[in-house]
Amino acid sequence: MHYLSLLIVLLSVNFNQKTEKLNGRYNYLIEDENQYIQKDKITFKDSVFVFDNKYLPKGKVSYGNVILLDHFINTDLVITISKDQIEKDTIEFYMHDKQSSSANYLNEVTGKGRLIRIK
Repeated sequence: MHYLSLLIVLLSVNFNQKTEKLNGRYNYLIEDENQYIQKDKITFKDSVFVFDNKYLPKGKVSYGNVILLDHFINTDLVITISKDQIEKDTIEFYMHDKQSSSANYLNEVTGKGRLIRIK
């Protein structure tokens, strides 16, 4: 009986933990002249993401104060996501160009968009 109650407690603790990583499929939309246009679908699994378009390379996800998606469409484009967005079904993101003339390219936003979870 003790083992059964211990097992139930361990399972409930495991299910109640918050996920702090991107997982699942999302529609990728980019803002263009105050309208959002769907570009592709993305699948996230922990620290890697893949576009449905097979010709685009895999990208890396870095978790810190801000979530960074590196190698997004091309090697010079980086996406930043605020950590508080990760549990929402619609995630706002900002695009940054590594070739920017700014001293820190993450300070200069070149575009924005949304990721919408596919259920």
